[in-house]
Amino acid sequence: RSFIIRSGKVLRACMAMAAMHTILLRASSSLNTYSIHHRKAALKTTSITLASRLFSSSCRSSNNDPREDQRLLAISKIPILQNIIIQGQQEHNSDAKNQQQRVPITKTNIPPHIAARVLQEKKLHLQKHHPLNIIKSKIETYFTERYDSSFQIHDNFMPIVSTADNFDSLLIKEDHVSRSKSDTYYVDDETVLRTHTSAHQLALLKDTAAVGYDDNAEGGNSSCSHAFLCTGDVYRRDEIDRSHYPIFHQMEGVRMFKSGDDKKSVHEVEMDLKDALEGMTKVLFGDVEMRWVDAYFPFTNPSAELEIYFEGEWLEVLGCGVIEKEIVKAAGRGDQPGWAFGLGLERLAMVLFSIPDIRLFWSTDPRFHEQFTSEEIVKFQPYSKYPPCLKDISFWTTPDFHPNDLNESIKEIAGDLVERVELIDEFTHPKTQRVSNCFRITYRSMDRSLTNEEIDALQEKVRLCATEKLSLELR
Repeated sequence: RSFIIRSGKVLRACMAMAAMHTILLRASSSLNTYSIHHRKAALKTTSITLASRLFSSSCRSSNNDPREDQRLLAISKIPILQNIIIQGQQEHNSDAKNQQQRVPITKTNIPPHIAARVLQEKKLHLQKHHPLNIIKSKIETYFTERYDSSFQIHDNFMPIVSTADNFDSLLIKEDHVSRSKSDTYYVDDETVLRTHTSAHQLALLKDTAAVGYDDNAEGGNSSCSHAFLCTGDVYRRDEIDRSHYPIFHQMEGVRMFKSGDDKKSVHEVEMDLKDALEGMTKVLFGDVEMRWVDAYFPFTNPSAELEIYFEGEWLEVLGCGVIEKEIVKAAGRGDQPGWAFGLGLERLAMVLFSIPDIRLFWSTDPRFHEQFTSEEIVKFQPYSKYPPCLKDISFWTTPDFHPNDLNESIKEIAGDLVERVELIDEFTHPKTQRVSNCFRITYRSMDRSLTNEEIDALQEKVRLCATEKLSLELR
């Protein structure tokens, strides 16, 4: 009976998406040029692919499966993202008729170019021969071999999650800065684009706990009971430079000890964690000097960061710790001990492959991708170095101004042509106490030379957006 009910909901969702799909295709002609390819791909594949994915997941036995709730929540929010894309297209279209027919959307801070990336099928960590996939595969192989294939692999969860999963389940306080709309993309008041793959931790712990995590107990299943690796795209509003991008990829690793190991000390769990991660680091970086630095994370205690001495400097590799008891109990696992770690794939790939700019991971240029067909870690060979084009914008700030709002607007206008946005001057008027900021925008394409005419046109759009959208007074 529950299967029939779920199937009926999914079929209705498919029908609704089919209708939305038609609307999206009609609107696709008004996409701005820099993002036309990936947005069209998102519009064409979203309705059918995501609906079929949900339908296939509902065909599985999902009794007591907490992951099903996450899937259903994510699929229910897809129309909001589709409407964001439609409205973005209408804003780029000067047709008055289209302006009058804008689609009302839920209050959100997700721009159209991010919504399109969420819905498109291009998942970098799943593309064979991609640097991110190469590192992902090496880490997965290491853990499955070390622990006799007891690690489950998860790499295709949808990135739309509840605030409860993204924050509350990880003991992140209500006033934590990561919850602010200047840092996180909100689909609506209770749903976000995940800021870390840890957003799936509690659901996975509950899921395996329901199956049975004791190998010796009746119904126990050692293949899915103790450990997992979860990889996916995560989203954060951030600064713009060569090492930051609003979308990047994380891997979460968790190992829970067996029921008979309840009495393991925190120190023993911590030592097992550190030994495992030092072994993983040697697989990636070779025999390098390592050091552990005490850290703080709301969801682990004790917590630490692993740093390595690589090419003349200390580099942070990952964060980790012993999972907080409150999280373990919330998962229905009593006092079962366990550890967790998290790492950024781009951070590691940029160091290991000597990739100088994070935007290159999104490149479709074969000169980039053909360098990594060996599935081995090789040094990236730059194939071009095009000159930058610098433009400044100065304005009086407002009390609620945040640099990430400006960054987001510039990214929406110029896409990956923006290499960096930096504050180069700040001035406070001695009489009025008004604050003036001057930001320098560095435009540079990864595969062609830019003309002054096209950059002037983009810069004019940035200035217009600053006044009309951000309510800033230009200087």
